[in-house]
Amino acid sequence: MNFYFEAAKTLDRLDAKQGSIKSVLATLPEKDRRRTAALVIETLKYRPVLTDIIAATKLLKEERKKITSLNLALVLVHDLLLSGGIQAGDGPVKQAILRHKTRMRSEFQKIKIKRGVKTDTDLAQSGDERAARIPRYVRVNTLNWPTEEAIKSLISQGFSVSSPFESAKGFAIDEHIPDLLSFSPQTTFHEDPLYKSGKIILQDKASCFPAIVLAPPSTKDAVVIDATSAPGNKTSHLSALMQNNGKLYAFERDKKRFSTLTTMLSRAGCKNVLPLNVDFLTVDPLDSKYEKVTHILLDPSCSGSGIVNRLDHLLEIEIEDESDQEERLRRLAGFQLMMVKHAMRFPGVQRIVYSTCSIHATENEHVVRDVLNSDEAKSGNFSLATSNEVLPQWHRRGLPDELDDPAQASSLVRCLPGEDATNGFFVSCFVRDLSPTRKRKDVPADEDHEVPDSRRKKKKKRRKTVKLATVNTGDRASRT
Repeated sequence: MNFYFEAAKTLDRLDAKQGSIKSVLATLPEKDRRRTAALVIETLKYRPVLTDIIAATKLLKEERKKITSLNLALVLVHDLLLSGGIQAGDGPVKQAILRHKTRMRSEFQKIKIKRGVKTDTDLAQSGDERAARIPRYVRVNTLNWPTEEAIKSLISQGFSVSSPFESAKGFAIDEHIPDLLSFSPQTTFHEDPLYKSGKIILQDKASCFPAIVLAPPSTKDAVVIDATSAPGNKTSHLSALMQNNGKLYAFERDKKRFSTLTTMLSRAGCKNVLPLNVDFLTVDPLDSKYEKVTHILLDPSCSGSGIVNRLDHLLEIEIEDESDQEERLRRLAGFQLMMVKHAMRFPGVQRIVYSTCSIHATENEHVVRDVLNSDEAKSGNFSLATSNEVLPQWHRRGLPDELDDPAQASSLVRCLPGEDATNGFFVSCFVRDLSPTRKRKDVPADEDHEVPDSRRKKKKKRRKTVKLATVNTGDRASRT
């Protein structure tokens, strides 16, 4: 029966919007993950029907002492009606369900007749039609073998290089992302030895953009940060681009997601990654261990409004009032802005990529706009990378009307779900101007000349006062 309790808890987490179906399932113990995931997904497919049956039979009211939640009832009733019976020993919870077996089966048949369907599968929720236009993307993990060898191996399994939509066994080499292959949307690899051994990684094309845009160095002295790492696809991509050289700090604050991260990195052969179960926002940018960090990847929590994959359409999310949705987006944007500004406080950072899987300007262009207007960006001489540095061959760019300077839209990358053969995505890149001739914006022109000793001493004293005040407030972003 513990299996059903675990499945019910997983549904509780999904209802609480603690992540996508894929990310929440990834945190389950590996030995039970496949079985629990199958029950959760199948229950979600039939949830509207099962909920109606539970309500009609008054199960929760009459068995409230044994069936403690709707989600527990859902997984048990699913197996009773759709999976050959409840797979657990006789006990008070199972008996509570079985007392209503005849009535529930009767209600199930009534629903089928009312909807005019002949089979049980006809009652399952249909998927988002846009998902059918997104290929199954596979990134070859070059840490474990070269792409050329991977292609030969796939061909030996009966695959051929052709359009993934013309043949179930066809695959194509991506034109924008190195080492990325696309297959028919129906192709599955979860049980394939190549996937289980870490030789291939299942990762949407748009999700590969951030690491490519960040372009981390592959030198032995390189130091890079992935600020929000789990489940680890982008982290392993960074590691591959770095060719396992240098040092890659991977932060993940959630314990369960951190466990998933470490498992994934081990399977992928990422030897230059230092996973840390730490909240990136609590890290001191002035800590000596991070003084050589030059590149930071930020893919923080977002609304997920661009995701239309084959699982998340199953979540029946209540339609929010427009004002409630805007407030939620504003809260997310405030957190996202905080993350980017914190990254800019690392003294050696030269390049920061900020990305989301959102289609909302509030989380995308507006955050970029607010970052560029921040003290951190101005004092650090940060600006947007040029379009030539940010996937120059990609056609879809930012929204000009959502920025202070419409010309900056060309520096931003967008993907629209269903239209670009990807999920919805957004990528931006901030770079620091290290030119020794560039003048600080907060320094008057006359102070560029030699300063008399008396003025130099006063300035030095004033800077010291500011530093002390900053330390006392505990906020490195504050100014007095």
